[in-house]
Amino acid sequence: MNKQPKPHSQLSTLHSPFIKEGYKQTEVGVIPEDWETDHLGCLSKISAGGTPSRSRQDYWDGDIPWITTTEVNGGDIRYANQFITKKGLDNSATKYLPKGTLLLALYGQGKTRGKVGLLSFKATINQACAAIQINRKISNRFVFYYLSYQYAAIRELSNSGSQDNLNSSIVKSIILPLPPTLAEQEAIAEALSDADSLIESIQQLIAKKRLIKQGAMQELLSPKEGWVEKTLSAVCDIKSGGTPSTTRSDYWDGEIIWCTPTDITKLKGFKYITETSRTITNLGLKSSSAEVVPPYSLIMTTRATIGECAINLEPITTNQGFKNLSPKEGSNIDFLYYLIATEKNNLITLCSGSTFLEISKKQVEEFTVTLPPLTEQTRIATILSDMDEEISTLETKLTKARQIKQGMMSELLTGKIRLV
Repeated sequence: MNKQPKPHSQLSTLHSPFIKEGYKQTEVGVIPEDWETDHLGCLSKISAGGTPSRSRQDYWDGDIPWITTTEVNGGDIRYANQFITKKGLDNSATKYLPKGTLLLALYGQGKTRGKVGLLSFKATINQACAAIQINRKISNRFVFYYLSYQYAAIRELSNSGSQDNLNSSIVKSIILPLPPTLAEQEAIAEALSDADSLIESIQQLIAKKRLIKQGAMQELLSPKEGWVEKTLSAVCDIKSGGTPSTTRSDYWDGEIIWCTPTDITKLKGFKYITETSRTITNLGLKSSSAEVVPPYSLIMTTRATIGECAINLEPITTNQGFKNLSPKEGSNIDFLYYLIATEKNNLITLCSGSTFLEISKKQVEEFTVTLPPLTEQTRIATILSDMDEEISTLETKLTKARQIKQGMMSELLTGKIRLV
């Protein structure tokens, strides 16, 4: 049986026992005395869409945009992945919606449920989206930011069945705090929109820098005259990993870093690894096939996930899903990191295994790479490392911009800071 929607006060943060002068306690928390509250259902028309029959080819690939939760990504909806025909529109539950309509994802995979978006063009929607058309003199972008701010709380209002879902009744029951004038609502929305613009500009710059780096890697790492082909065993000492018995508590939570492929994927492309989620003891090391890999080696995944790499800055051990490369004299570890990144697809072609893909130690040892002299390796590695550093600086700036926006939402959407 589906559970009933939770009380509306669940959408607010914890109530303060002390209310500052000029503020009042409401169902959505403490807000200014001249602000009001109202149900979203009283402020707007809320409807869902529909899906034309997939068996009718003449319903699809037309010129009418058809939006699903895939495009509801927490911002302005600027494109459609699918289109329907006039026949598809006329023979389904979907309806044309005007530009500026708010969409809220009622259900969907992962973190989709509860996300909101603003249509940037006239479009139709499927039944997994709720269309919110504001019918009073209220800023729809203010409503958009408030629903975005309450994303996690709105998800908690879901019914539970075969999967957690929202529905139109739940959406209508959401209570919003409302500044008294349209001017104040729009001022708040504009300030948050400016924050979004900054975030978007940083994201675009990061994407541009990554493309530039990708092009530089293709150019700089392509073999040239004077480069020499060698096997990885001629370039590196190669060690495998292992896992101590998980039933022995005295093998775990020691001083030795122990890495799994998950620790590598968590880096999200960052080059260096300094810590992992688990550690082992000296006894655990001695009881398993794990080997200590010296600092400034290349730890590379070779089971299930293939070719993901990181450079360890501390002595490290890994599980059996790795082959770990310690550079010999004449090899620059940063250059090898970038070179292996370009060889990932070639490594995958060597994989075998019925349960999961894996590359053997012998295959890694015999894998050939083409390298320039050490001085050129160092020069290339320096260029690419500088590019990585620039991207990392921008990503830090992006994280800070997102944190600032989150703080602005907390202050502006609850009236703690007034702009008008």
